[in-house]
Amino acid sequence: MHPALQGLVTIILGVGGCVAYFYLSNQILDKVLFPARGQNAGRNITRANMIRPWLFVLPALLALGLYLAYPVVETLRLSLTERVTMSDGSTTYNWVGVDNYAQMFNEPKFWEAMRNNIMWLFVVPAFSTAFGLLAAQLTDRIKWGNVAKSMIFMPMAISFVGAAVIFKLVYDMRPVTQDQIGVLNALYLTFGGTEPKAWLTIPVWNNFFLMAVLIWIQTGFAMVILSAALRGIPEGTIEAAIVDGANPFQLFFKIKVPQIQGTILVVWTTITIVVLKVFDIVFAMTNGQWETQVLANYMFDKLFRANDWGVGSASAMVIMLLVTPILIWNVRNARKEMK
Repeated sequence: MHPALQGLVTIILGVGGCVAYFYLSNQILDKVLFPARGQNAGRNITRANMIRPWLFVLPALLALGLYLAYPVVETLRLSLTERVTMSDGSTTYNWVGVDNYAQMFNEPKFWEAMRNNIMWLFVVPAFSTAFGLLAAQLTDRIKWGNVAKSMIFMPMAISFVGAAVIFKLVYDMRPVTQDQIGVLNALYLTFGGTEPKAWLTIPVWNNFFLMAVLIWIQTGFAMVILSAALRGIPEGTIEAAIVDGANPFQLFFKIKVPQIQGTILVVWTTITIVVLKVFDIVFAMTNGQWETQVLANYMFDKLFRANDWGVGSASAMVIMLLVTPILIWNVRNARKEMK
């Protein structure tokens, strides 16, 4: 079947299936299980209304159980076992306890990935949030602000792999002729460089070149959220500060920023979660070479290249443990704001 036709059929079946499920389940609930007639009509209506929300929640619960809860339990089990292929081609799993974790902690590549992830955690959320806040403030003060916002937000529509390919061309080095090199090398030679450089092979600096890709993408996300928060600030407080003689910098840092501090923290932590799971950019641009390894790419190498399911699953559990506290913190803050 042609991919376009297959996609159309999938959409039709998916949407049609959802509509059919909700319609038929409500009909069975109201007409068969708890019919609104007879002496118990009132009681049946009450019971049906108590069950009805669960009909809507049930597909989501099943999906979460199948695609989230089960993989977590299975990954934990695999991280405590060793996969062994028998002579007849069958596969068995031997219990090894925490040996996979011990092996992982003894590998230099794991600690390289941890070091780089920590570096990403400090740099990417800070710069993405700062640039997003700056863009939100500046675009709200110009006539063509909506056009500027659209251009800044546009990278969010690009996949991580697509963005990685774009920036790989920017960092490219083809030293045969000067018209075959990337934009960064062109600028480098224009401003006094002697010869093109392979930027992605320079240790430490290459990590920052990779981070620039994610900052470029996430700045638009931060800008949209923070722009909405800035517009939600009461005009009275701003006018009072202006009457009291506050200059633009004081108005921004002492009046506006404190009032959207909660939103800034939410944006920061959301980008932090993205950083902890970053994989596509590193995989597409360096594949973890030249000291650019990160945890997700390390996990991929172990699972699908080394075929070491135990250590790969152990690294997956480490990523989950790092992400979980931030998720809990975000949920708690969201509940506080709802109250």
